[in-house]
This record gives sequence, structure tokens and C-alpha cells, in this order.
Amino acid sequence: MARLLRVIGIDPGLRVTGFGVIDVASQKLNYVTSGCIKTVGQGLPDRLKEIVTGVIEIIESHTPSIAVVEKVFVNVNPQSTLLLGQARGAAISAAVLKDLNVAEFTALQVKQSVVGNGHADKSQVQEMVKRLLNLPSAPSTDAADALACAICYAHSERLASRLRQVTPN
Repeated sequence: MARLLRVIGIDPGLRVTGFGVIDVASQKLNYVTSGCIKTVGQGLPDRLKEIVTGVIEIIESHTPSIAVVEKVFVNVNPQSTLLLGQARGAAISAAVLKDLNVAEFTALQVKQSVVGNGHADKSQVQEMVKRLLNLPSAPSTDAADALACAICYAHSERLASRLRQVTPN
């Protein structure tokens, strides 16, 4: 099968950053890899460095064409939102340092695209990612969220491609 597009999805988190890589060929989604970058027990600068270096290593190993990062939502706790934003910035910086374009989707957009319900819970996302990628078991919640970001991008690109085909120049 010819590889048309390789997508890395990133679910940023200060303690755990999920990642997932898929190949998109026509109507088919193919799982490549997924996992988590864990930074527990370190100070903020060390955690951010760990996210940057971890994302760079994954990009270098799997050579995606584009990165997709979940947008930050406003939390009840402003401090948590700030910290999450810093983790997100570290992940985006890593992608940009490796010359990747970065697409962004909200959690609502990702869940709507993958599950069909923008308010789906994490277990529903895990189950749909498992089904869509034909995995033997559900990935961890962070990896599933990252894979869902990549799938959301694939779905949006598929729709955009169809629109380009029917829209006159």
C-alpha cells in the first residue's frame, strides 16, 4: 500500500503527553504507533524539555507529514489551564522545529469526528479508536486521545478533498 499521508496526533499534558501516528491512504486508516511521554516527578522546565525531546524523537523515528495537536480548553482552575498551555506549546514547538505544519482541533471537534458525539467520554473515544484502527485492544486514554486527533485530521482532510473535487475553480 502506498503511503499517502502520515499524521502524528498529540494530546498534550504536563505529566503525560499522548502521541499516536497513523497512515492515511484514500479511505483507509492504518495504525503505526502510539504511546505516552511521561514526565512525572520533574520540575516544570525539565518536564517541558522532556516533552520537546520526546516529540522530536517520535517525529524523527516515524517521519510524519503533519502534526495535529488538541487545543487547550479553559479549565475551572486557571493554573491548570496555564500549565496545560505550556505543555501544548512545548509539543507544538517540537513539531515546528522539525518543519511540520501543525493543525489544531478542539476536544469537541475530535470527539465529534471520531465518536459522533462531541461530549463522548474517554472510554467511548478509546473504543472507537480501537475499532477505526482495527486494534486488538484499546490504547491508553492519552494515546487514544492523540490517535483520535490524527483520525480527526484524516476525516477533515477527506472532506476537504471531496469539496475540492466538486467545487469549480
